[in-house]
Amino acid sequence: MSETVNQINMEKVKMFSEKIAEIKEELAKDVVGQADIIDGVITAIIAGGNVLLEGVPGVGKTRLVRSLGRVLSLPFSRIQFTPDLMPSDVTGANIVEKDENGRLETKFRPGPIFANLVLADEINRATPKTQSAMLEVMQEHKVTVGKETYKLSEPFFVLATENPIEQDGTYPLPEAQMDRFMFKLIVDYPTNEELMNIVRMTQKTMEETAEAVITGEEILEMRALASQVPICDEVLYYAVNMVSNTHPTREECAPSTKKYLRYGASPRAAQGLVTCAKVRALMDGRYNVSYEDISALAYPILRHRIKINYTAINDKLTVDDVIGLIVKETKKGC
Repeated sequence: MSETVNQINMEKVKMFSEKIAEIKEELAKDVVGQADIIDGVITAIIAGGNVLLEGVPGVGKTRLVRSLGRVLSLPFSRIQFTPDLMPSDVTGANIVEKDENGRLETKFRPGPIFANLVLADEINRATPKTQSAMLEVMQEHKVTVGKETYKLSEPFFVLATENPIEQDGTYPLPEAQMDRFMFKLIVDYPTNEELMNIVRMTQKTMEETAEAVITGEEILEMRALASQVPICDEVLYYAVNMVSNTHPTREECAPSTKKYLRYGASPRAAQGLVTCAKVRALMDGRYNVSYEDISALAYPILRHRIKINYTAINDKLTVDDVIGLIVKETKKGC
């Protein structure tokens, strides 16, 4: 009986990895390089999380999200965040209009957030008031306007972009909102070879050419399969201990934490580590979570949830440098 169950599971794992390969193949038609970014975005989407993409202008952040909308065959909307954007411009609003009999009635007109895949472009340019309108949407996939609450259709993802260099006229994202991003991915500048391929590609057409290879229903099925991937207690403890080690007030935290961190990650980080590790295992053709899955995902999961102190800055350490030290100092096993 167990052999039959294992055979069925491995067949599902094979189909899962093959579908991921198809998605990557189509995205490669529009996006040059950025393999780690593509892997991260796909992992977060299947896991049901939101992604924050950070990078200078022109490195393909918006193009990647637009191509994803085509490949995933999902309703796509783009919100260009600006200082004058109001919450109702994002969520929608109640409007008063006449019905067929000439009587006034109130109707809800949905905003651009009512899509399956939402690109929040330059999200840090919106005021805190407008940014707060995204909190309920990103966590609960619901919108409350007045006394009414509207559920968004599944699957639902927010992929936001921000420019780390140009800070004039921007508003730092509040910690509560940062915590609702499952991943923060850093989009690097392309290599010379990648830049040549980008130029060649855009000489032919500036439009996306990727085709749909998966539906929203299939994404939900893949998510359900990922939730069933087993994780042993030792690996689970490693993930939990990784997050606990980011808290400098904890007596048994890692030495680097006490030296370099001001405060650590929330329980959402531990949830995200385990959930995404299961997806990563399936993408790699495995039906079990490994220590390496947890270690690799620590960077995108933690880099926006922890804060380094002045000692780290004086030692010229980045957030990723500190995460690397914590990964090394986190003990494996129960």
